[in-house]
Amino acid sequence: MTYVDTHHHLILRDRLGYAWTSGIAELESRNFTLDDYAADTSGRVAQSFFMETGVDDADYKEEARFIAGQIDQGRFAGQIASCRLAERDFEAWLDECGDLGVRAFRQILHVVPDTVSDDPMFRANLALMGRRGYPFDLCLRADQLRIGVELAQANPSMRFILNHCGNPDIASGGFDAWANALARFKGLETVAIKLSGITANARQDQQSDAVMFPYMRRVIDIFGPERVVWGSDWPVCNTGMGLPSWIATCDRFLSAYSPSEAADIRMNNALRLYGGALAN
Repeated sequence: MTYVDTHHHLILRDRLGYAWTSGIAELESRNFTLDDYAADTSGRVAQSFFMETGVDDADYKEEARFIAGQIDQGRFAGQIASCRLAERDFEAWLDECGDLGVRAFRQILHVVPDTVSDDPMFRANLALMGRRGYPFDLCLRADQLRIGVELAQANPSMRFILNHCGNPDIASGGFDAWANALARFKGLETVAIKLSGITANARQDQQSDAVMFPYMRRVIDIFGPERVVWGSDWPVCNTGMGLPSWIATCDRFLSAYSPSEAADIRMNNALRLYGGALAN
């Protein structure tokens, strides 16, 4: 089985700053390049969309400009670019991104106060993004999921993609609180979710099907196979089981679903949501 990756990062320290990686042993001391990714995927990923990597504030536009060149060379199908929705110059950035292969935007909301999403400028710029036809990737902690619900309800014609299964706190056994919060998205048909990221939220002794599958099944139960896309979260997944093991875990998990449902989760939904087609 092959996958379309909706959450492929790079770490290129000679170009950009990644202060958030400081103190993370698996990430802080090296680059993570396209060649490294290819080695970890072993041909199992047919296409990928670059996901902004949380670079330092001064570098987020330069990251998107650099990735645009990689898209032009066929190395990515498109990108989910970083943005700062509370800034007054957002519309100029939105205009520039029209030429950068941008398919959606993301602002990581678990690193800013919850009140940022209530800012009138944030809300106005988010609505503008939606009117331009761009989806917004929601990166929230499990205890912030109400923010995603509120944003989706306030923008009912806009597409949203919730990252990393809603970031359950697996390490602390936070299943019930997460599942209850996630259930509020069930009736919000404009919100999709990524089967990604949860390995980084678990302890090393929890990197098993017995621990992961209940979280993964709950995601499918709430959203349905038609509203789930797959993501590697590479190289952040190296803080958990690593990408080869994550792919193998997903192979086993998806074998319980019909071939058409599994294909939708692995690749078809991603291509419908972010745009693109697999090469013949």
